[in-house]
Amino acid sequence: MISSCLAYLSSWKHAIIMPEKAAAESGRLIVAVTFVAAVSFKRDIWGRDGELQLKKGIFNQIMDTISGIFHPIINLLSSAGILKGILAILTVSRLLSAEGGTYLVLNAMADSLFYFLPIILAYTSAKKFGTNPFTAMVIGGVLLYPTLTAVFDSGTGILFAGIPIRAVTYHSSVIPIILAVGLLALAEKFLDRIFPDTIKGLITPVFGIAIVGLFTLFVFGPAGAMAGDALAKAYQMIYEAAPVLAGMILGAFMQPMVIFGLHWSFVFIAMNNIALTGSDTILAFMGPPVFAQAGAALAVYLKSKDKKFKSTCISAVFSACFGITEPAMFGVNLPRKKPMIAVCIGGALGGALAGISGASAFAFAFPGLATLPIFIGEGFGLYVISCAAAFLIAFLLSMLLQ
Repeated sequence: MISSCLAYLSSWKHAIIMPEKAAAESGRLIVAVTFVAAVSFKRDIWGRDGELQLKKGIFNQIMDTISGIFHPIINLLSSAGILKGILAILTVSRLLSAEGGTYLVLNAMADSLFYFLPIILAYTSAKKFGTNPFTAMVIGGVLLYPTLTAVFDSGTGILFAGIPIRAVTYHSSVIPIILAVGLLALAEKFLDRIFPDTIKGLITPVFGIAIVGLFTLFVFGPAGAMAGDALAKAYQMIYEAAPVLAGMILGAFMQPMVIFGLHWSFVFIAMNNIALTGSDTILAFMGPPVFAQAGAALAVYLKSKDKKFKSTCISAVFSACFGITEPAMFGVNLPRKKPMIAVCIGGALGGALAGISGASAFAFAFPGLATLPIFIGEGFGLYVISCAAAFLIAFLLSMLLQ
């Protein structure tokens, strides 16, 4: 499996200098590397004879790996979500000016985890895949290096040895760093076989950072961006044809897309819509599934008898109500599968109601209790009902399905 995957990856040296081939192959590459990262390096599924023991289905292995990557930072995500919620309340109520130094400091405290998420995920992914966590964190640091980030944020690509690197926004991203650490696990395993024990501790990280860092900038980042752009274009076509259908589809699949970080393409479109037209409907459709996560997590809290886990659940519920759903999704609902199904159903029905309401956001903010005022205007009352309905439907279904 490892040797065949390495052979496949080596074929990309041609795709790197042929953008059209890279675009065509990006989907296959993501599947291949995700499979290897999620399955081949699960140490508990390897037998004594070195043969892969597929005790679970591939999909379950991938979901288990994703949850394992996020589980160690669940409480941190909850804490950051609470801070962002408090800050949003203070600014919306005009008790705190968004232009002042106090806001700047508090926002740094609330937003730093999300901005530097690739570095945090590099560490947890490395632990999950069984590779060097500090080498992985360095690769995450490459993606967020200030000078490089400033160039990419301006939308300007760069040339490396005459080969173009596409501008991609990496802060708060998920897909590129997880794929990068999966590849690092492959690369380290291969390099450790080549170099003698006396020097591999020094040389392996050098080659690992260089190979994986470049591969991520050339392939993983643009591939993830292309996947997200394709989803965003598909949404636009659906919305223009039928807003209610768009609400149902986006409400059903928005939270699963968060798992892979694909939701960021819709975030960028929402920001662009507000800048160009002064309003946006994508953010309205994001609201019901957010509250659906909270409702499902509350049902799990009521069903659970583990006091420590109940504490995790209730903090995840509170965080989701303020728009931060990762703790509820990765720490509570996704590992139990049925509550996640309830989230998708509640999000779809709530999204349909949001489409009927015609509500839109006049400013950018992730939907949550504290940011509901950005939707004040046409259809606001029905929009609030759509969020409450999504919460209630996901809660009731989770209570019945568990």
